[in-house]
Amino acid sequence: MLSTGELLNYSKWIGIFTLFCAFLTVLALIFKWGIRFRLVGITAFMGVLTLGVFGLGLGLFNRVAVPGAVRYSRVYDDGDRQIVIVVAPEITPTELEATLQQAAADLFSPGRTGQPDERLTIRARTLIHPEPGVSEPVYLGEVRRSNVQGNGQDLEVDIDQERFAHLQEVVENSPA
Repeated sequence: MLSTGELLNYSKWIGIFTLFCAFLTVLALIFKWGIRFRLVGITAFMGVLTLGVFGLGLGLFNRVAVPGAVRYSRVYDDGDRQIVIVVAPEITPTELEATLQQAAADLFSPGRTGQPDERLTIRARTLIHPEPGVSEPVYLGEVRRSNVQGNGQDLEVDIDQERFAHLQEVVENSPA
């Protein structure tokens, strides 16, 4: 995803090209070139493109960075109110809490379906291999938030400490 600074830089260069097209259009209108009306259309399109990229660069992509969050991948999303993310088995409870808060901020969308009183639930899991050829999903925690409000002030984070203990036991006893 492009950052705000990159989009503003692109809009600057597109704007310069738009001004160049406008200069060519004025020359074409003065000297009655055959392509003068095509240049009018190109210049108008470039103006719209410049304004669009500039508008995106103003910060329509506000991403919250939660300190301590680790990488995660979304493995299930029903588009309504349930999402499952996967994290590494070496994660700690504090990292998981930060990661769940990060996922709640990243994956919230006001366009999700569901009733206003329903809550978006994001569950975190990992895969462990207690013995060769066997994979076991372990759900480590979840976060619930409003399906309507985008401020993120109503987060409910639950970490399952028993499953973390089981995870640590399996990770320590697994062959490297």
